[in-house]
Amino acid sequence: MKHLFAIVAFFCLSAVGTAQAASNDVDGATYCTKHGGVVQTRIAEYGTNGGNPLILSGKKEFCQFTSEKDGSQINVLLPTLTTTQPSLAALAYYAKVELGGNCTGNPGSCYCSQLGGSDLFGGVNAAGGGWVLDSDPNDVLEACIFPDMSSIDSWGLAYHSVDIIRGKNLAHVLRYKDPNGSAATGRKTSPF
Repeated sequence: MKHLFAIVAFFCLSAVGTAQAASNDVDGATYCTKHGGVVQTRIAEYGTNGGNPLILSGKKEFCQFTSEKDGSQINVLLPTLTTTQPSLAALAYYAKVELGGNCTGNPGSCYCSQLGGSDLFGGVNAAGGGWVLDSDPNDVLEACIFPDMSSIDSWGLAYHSVDIIRGKNLAHVLRYKDPNGSAATGRKTSPF
């Protein structure tokens, strides 16, 4: 009887584990590469405009899509790419809100702030910071991170707001689909 109870418990726990695994999102790295992207591990750093940046706590994996036509790129955080639930980053990408007229400095960063996100490390200052590619300290990504921790790169969002697709149209790869079904596919001349 003791062995029977152990076997039943094992099968019950296995069934629960299988049900949980089936409800989890897909593997982000596999999804990224399957859709033509490259997975990149990026490290949070402050002071990237100086000679000795401060490496902060935190590593994140982004999927980078690069256009074969023009070499442009767009980066999206793996969980943002693969979730089927709404995220603020995906909604910002789909919304294409017009860039406000009171923007000074970096338009990508300003646009990110206008949308309610932030790509600033240490506030508005000249020190700089961002998500640095672990294999290239000179490759710094300005990732617009929203309060729900979803993220798409700031420049990709800004360009998309004027119908310029950088890297790849994320409407074709984000698992959360445009709730209005109106994602842009065209290109325009850059205002930046």
